[in-house]
Amino acid sequence: MVMKNYPSEFKAVAVALYQSRPGATIKQVAADLGVNPETLRNWIRAAGASRPRGHQADASARPAAPLEAENAALRKKIRELEEEREILRKAAKLFRPGDALVKRFRFVADYQRRHGVKRLCAILGVARSSYYYWRATASDRAARQAADARLAVRIRVVHRESDGTYGAPRITAELRESGERVNHKKVARVMRSIDLAGVRLRRGHRTTVADPATVKAPDLIGRDFTAAAVNTKYVGDITYLPLDGGKFLYLATVIDLASRRLAGWAIAGHMLIELVTDALAAAQRTRGSLTSAIMHTDHGSQYKSRAFAEACRSAGVRQSMGAIGSSADNALAESFNATFKRETLKGRKYRPGAHEARLDAFRWLHCYNIRRRHSRLGHRSPITYETATGTSSTTLAEAA
Repeated sequence: MVMKNYPSEFKAVAVALYQSRPGATIKQVAADLGVNPETLRNWIRAAGASRPRGHQADASARPAAPLEAENAALRKKIRELEEEREILRKAAKLFRPGDALVKRFRFVADYQRRHGVKRLCAILGVARSSYYYWRATASDRAARQAADARLAVRIRVVHRESDGTYGAPRITAELRESGERVNHKKVARVMRSIDLAGVRLRRGHRTTVADPATVKAPDLIGRDFTAAAVNTKYVGDITYLPLDGGKFLYLATVIDLASRRLAGWAIAGHMLIELVTDALAAAQRTRGSLTSAIMHTDHGSQYKSRAFAEACRSAGVRQSMGAIGSSADNALAESFNATFKRETLKGRKYRPGAHEARLDAFRWLHCYNIRRRHSRLGHRSPITYETATGTSSTTLAEAA
C-alpha cells in the first residue's frame, strides 16, 4: 500500500520531478512515485506547472502572436532575473558570518523604495512579517542598545579596577552592591559584546575523556542480514552523491532487513550528526514505533556520537556495530549505497547540480520501495512484499 494523504512537500517535489523530465508522461512519473496518475495530474494543475511536451506541435507551426507574447514574457523574466542578480550581488556581504538576519533587514529598508519589500524579502529569504516586526520594534531596540552601552561603561570600570580578573559573576555582584539592578546573564552578554573576560584558574585535567556514547556497541547482527519479521532489524549507513565543482550531497539510510524496505532516509549537503538522527526519526515515523528493534551501523563518528545514542535510546532501539574497518560487517548497506550511486549517476562521475541530484534521489528512493524488484523477496518490491505479508506501513517517511 502507498500513502493516501500526501504532505505538501511531497506534492511539490512530485510536480518538480514531472517538470524536470520532459520525456516522461504523467503516468510514468506517477508510477515511479507510486501515486495515481489523476492525483499527480491534479497536483500539476493546482501548481500551475507546465513544460514542453513531446506531442506538442513544432514551434515553427505556432501562430506568430502567441510566440511574440511568449518572447515578451521571456524578456520580462530575463530582466527580472538580471535585477535579482544585481540585488544579490549588492547583498552578498549579508550572507557572511555575523548577524546576517539584521543585515538583511537593513538591506530591505535601504532598497524598499526601489524594489519593494515583498520582492526583496523573497530574494533574501526572510519573512515579511519578521521584517515588519523588526522595523516596528526599532525604537525598543535602540533603547536597549543605549542601556547596554551605559552598562558597558560601568562594566569596563569594574573590570579595570579588578586588574582584568573579574568575570561576569563578580562584576554582577559589584554592580549590585553599588545599587545597579542587573542580571548576571545580561552582564555576561554585554561583556561578550565588548570582548571582555575574567581570568579563570583551571585545574589540570586529561585532554581525552572517554564518552560513554562512543564505546563500541556489541555486534547483534553477526553478518546475518536477514530477519524473520519486519521492524526487528535495521542497517544504516551514509553515502555520498558527487556534484559538479567538487561538492557532495550525503544520504543517510535506515533499511529493514526483513523486507529490504528503506524505512527512513535523510539527504543533506553536510555530514553532521543531524543527518543520521533525521534518518532514524523518519524510520520511526514510518513504523510508528521502533521499540526493541536493532539498528546496526559501522563505526562512523556520527553513529558513535552521543546524540545518535540518545536518539536510539529514545526510540527504544538497540545499537549494534560491526568490526572497525570491516565493510563486510555492514555489507547490505554498502550494497544499497553502491546500487543507489550506480543507478542515479548512470555512468557519470557527478551530477551537475544539487537540485537535479535531489530530484533524482527522491525519484529513485521512492521507486526503490514501490517498484524495484528484489530477488530475495521473490522479485517483489519491498512494499509489495510487506503488503503481501500484511506488515506494510501506509507511509514512507523521509527527511530532505
